Parts: sequence; structure tokens; C-alpha cells
Amino acid sequence: MATKHKVMIMRCEDYDSEKISGIIKEGMEELDIRPTGRILLKPNVVIAHPEVFPHAFTRKEFLDGVISATKEKAENIREVAVGERSGITLPTRWNFKNAGYPEVLKKHRVKAYYFDEVKQVPMELRGKSNLRKNIFIPEPIAQTDFLINLPKFKAHPWCRLTLSLKNFIGIQDDRHRLVDHNIFLEHKIADLQEIIQPKFIAVDSIIAGQKMMLTPTPFPMGAILMGKNSCAVDTVGCHMVHVDPKDIIHLRYASERGFGPMNLEEIDVLGDFPLKEVQEKTRSFEICMEHIDSYFAGKSNLSCTVGTFPEKHSPDYCWGGCPGALQEAMHIFKGYYPNVNEEMKKVRYVVGKIAEPLELDDDEKVIFAGNCTSWEGTINGDHVKIKSSYKPPQEVDERKSKSNDMLLKTWKTLWSCFKQKNSRYIHAKGCPVSVGDHVHYLSAIAKIKNVNFDPRMLLPLNVAYWKMRTNRALNRLFG
Repeated sequence: MATKHKVMIMRCEDYDSEKISGIIKEGMEELDIRPTGRILLKPNVVIAHPEVFPHAFTRKEFLDGVISATKEKAENIREVAVGERSGITLPTRWNFKNAGYPEVLKKHRVKAYYFDEVKQVPMELRGKSNLRKNIFIPEPIAQTDFLINLPKFKAHPWCRLTLSLKNFIGIQDDRHRLVDHNIFLEHKIADLQEIIQPKFIAVDSIIAGQKMMLTPTPFPMGAILMGKNSCAVDTVGCHMVHVDPKDIIHLRYASERGFGPMNLEEIDVLGDFPLKEVQEKTRSFEICMEHIDSYFAGKSNLSCTVGTFPEKHSPDYCWGGCPGALQEAMHIFKGYYPNVNEEMKKVRYVVGKIAEPLELDDDEKVIFAGNCTSWEGTINGDHVKIKSSYKPPQEVDERKSKSNDMLLKTWKTLWSCFKQKNSRYIHAKGCPVSVGDHVHYLSAIAKIKNVNFDPRMLLPLNVAYWKMRTNRALNRLFG
């Protein structure tokens, strides 16, 4: 009889570092965890800000507790480090500072690896179901002996949940991160598991996040979820919030490729917080997996027309691309301007292949979003033809991916907006169009104040950007 995977759910109601450390040590002992060699902790810091984005990241107290436990339980330590790549174009060191990480790193005398500053190395993929033959990852990930994964328990508008498996998207730099971050996102997450699997996982489920992943609504779950196998941990995480693991596509793909179970019968669920009790507590936990044409219908001056998409596995919707980025962008606006849905100018958002005419109000402007979008018709009496420039994965060379530098992308997008300022429509190209670019396009066409120039972000973000550029140049010269 095969040995079952062990997953622990432990009670933890608040962010007390010492208490968290004790729980993590208990988990390491139960799971027979002995960190060794080059130890790298990978939290989720996709974005962080104490006022605007307070619930999107693995909390500093959680990181503090895990580092304490790790150093106490480790053997033959060569290095203990924390590494991450924040959301596309945002300097990771800016988010680390906002998350309060520097004081934790200084306290424990551990190193920070900002994956947007270090060398990226190609790794060969040999699985039969892989999208491509090579994938790029940061050198510290390739060199680590013991990877500890520290996700934040959150809902996700593209993938339903983001737990251990999804947290691996944060190991890629900007140049490679958006490659396949579209209708193939779920496949890419499974591909990343072939490179490296964590040897210990601790999920920050003390305050979980609902609906969105950048701007989640907080949910006091009061738990820490631990295990050694990503599929097993994510399967239990699904059951904690009443989600069928089969509905998490990247989990299904990873399990089918042999990376772990997705059947609760193959898992021993241990700990002092029984699964049934957790499920009673999370009956009201909210997950957003709604098509944007329904999500914004009647709620906003933004309306959406969704067409068809070019891949057979998901012809009716692109879950990993532009639609989800639009939702996140609008929630970011709402964080700054609560009445943005009613105060913005009328905008029609068009994505996918559209065959029918667009019935537009006289004062309504249009965003055609994404490389896969196509439409032909009349706007303001003028003939308009939007052509698809979509390329399937086999036609995209990951070795020749374009720069996604923050300033370059910002100026390129702003220039595109400026050139089209007198038009009733904007063609926003990209596969996908990133959340940041959505903010720029929506700001320009809907006359919303651009949050990228908010004083809380502008100066500190740019200071961090130039530090990142300087360190990246030095690492490339002398690394």
C-alpha cells in the first residue's frame, strides 16, 4: 500500500512571529523536514503596499516565523536567502520594502535575491506535454538545494485559487514571465513544476484573500497550511474553501504529469484544525471566476464584448490573459477612487474574435485588447479593421522575448495612447496586455486619473526602479 502524502492544517489566528515559528517547527517535525545546504524561501509578494495593497502578499511576520524555524531545524547550512519576482515591471525591492521585509532580513542576517536583478538561465524541459523545450528561471533558483515555498492563500480571477503551484510564476523575470501568460497560463504553471519542486510548503492562510489576487478582500481564515508536495497541499487548500480540485486546471495538469495527488483519499490531513471545521468557517469565502461581460454588466460605465479565442482547449474565453488583467486593473482604480465605475467615461472593452457589429452609444469609446482580437466594421462612419496578430506557443521563441522594462513599457503605452487620443478607439496590443498597461489605456480613454502617478507610488517606485537597474547591470558585469 502506497504511503499517503501528509498535509497539516494548524490553527493560527493572528500574525505573531513567535507563535508562527512554533507552528512551523511543529510542522517540520511532523513532516520530517530537515533544511540543508543552500536554502531559499520563496514568498508571494506580487504587490505590496500597507494602504492600497495590504492583503496581496505573504506577511512579514509569517516570513519572520518561518526563517526562525528554518534556521533552528536546518543542518549544514551554506546559505539562507529569500527570493521573489514581484508583479510585472514593478521593482521587487520596492514591494519588499512595502511589505516590511528588510527589517526581517536584517534581523536574521539572510540575503535577498531580487529575481529581476539576477542572471536568468535556461532549463531544459523533457515532458511530453510541455509547451516548449526550455524555460528561463533565476540562477538562485537553479542553484538552490532546498526550496521553501511560502504562498499567500488567495482567490484568483484567472486560476480560481493561487496556492503552492501558482506561486511559481513569481520565479520568472519580466522578459519571460508574460511568455505563455495567456490562454496557456495553466499549462505554464504545470511546466514550471518540472524545473524544481519545493521540499517544504507553508501557506499564509491566517488572513486569506478573496476574489482578486492584487486587491483581495480579506478573509480571516486563521490557519497555516503545510506539506511537502505542492499538489497535495493545493488539493487540501481547495477543499478548505469548497472548491473541487478538478476545477483548478493547473493542479489537474500537474497531477496528470505525476507531480502529486489531487484526490483527498491519497492524503493524510493532519493538524489541530480539522478540515470540516475549516469548511464551516469558509462557507462565505468568495471566488471570482466570472466572464467580464457578465462581471461588469450593469455595474459600471465599462461594458465588455467577448468573442471567440484561437485555441481549441479554451475557445470561449482566455482565462490567463487580458480579461483577468482588466478586472485587476479596475479593482486597482477602485482602491484609489471608490466611485470609478460610475464616474469614468463610457468604454466598450472588446476582446477575442468578434463577427457581429458593435452597437455603441454616441459617447462610448472602444478598447480593442490583445493580439488575438479581430473585428471589422464602422465607427463614427469610418471603416475600422482590427487584425489578429496572435502567435501560438510554437511560434514564440522564449530566447528572443522582448523587454518588459517598467519605463520602456510605460512610455510605449503612453505614446500609443497619445497617438490615438483623437480616435474613438484604441488598439491595445499584447499577449497578454498586462495589468499595468490596462491601467494606462483605461486612464487615457475613460478619463480616469492615472494611479501610476499617485504620490504614494511615483517617487519611491522610481527610486527602487533605478536601484534595480543599477544592481542588474552590476550583476551582469561581475556576477
